[in-house]
Amino acid sequence: MISTVVIYHSGYGHTQRLAQQVAEGADAELIAIDAEGNITEVQWAALDAADAIIMGSPTYMGSVSWQFKKFADASSKRWFASAWKDKVAGGFTCSGYPSGDKLSTLQSMLTLAMQHGMVWAGLNIMGNETINRLGSSIGVMAHAGNTTPADAMHQGDLDTAKAYGARVAQVAAKLRA
Repeated sequence: MISTVVIYHSGYGHTQRLAQQVAEGADAELIAIDAEGNITEVQWAALDAADAIIMGSPTYMGSVSWQFKKFADASSKRWFASAWKDKVAGGFTCSGYPSGDKLSTLQSMLTLAMQHGMVWAGLNIMGNETINRLGSSIGVMAHAGNTTPADAMHQGDLDTAKAYGARVAQVAAKLRA
């Protein structure tokens, strides 16, 4: 059985909703980075044991949240030991504006994965008005207006997140076979 972990930070609940959908699609364990940018040693161990790690962060000021960045910086101990080498990786983000510089957030996660020697799984869904509506290839991009509550997010973004979770788990299964 493939072990997948979804690690994310969410400031207002939107990224958490995406994380829940990604985790459902991947049948994954969900780990939330806390408001201080920390996770527990047990959670670090889960990441180390996983076959796939899917990362999520809101897009703040054109990049990941500082809490996610703190997690990324703390992962350097794993980098030094090549602990995550050859694991499958993926990423997702949400911003308050249609563009919102989400690409730079996903590229930050992609760079982190590449530094760890991971294998990135892109989003293999052609965009349309209902799924992958923002037309991303690198990972999930979602948009929720600044006044949109998390429980009113666009269903297409949530469906895309769930499908992406399944994709990452499928890639991990193929690579493990």
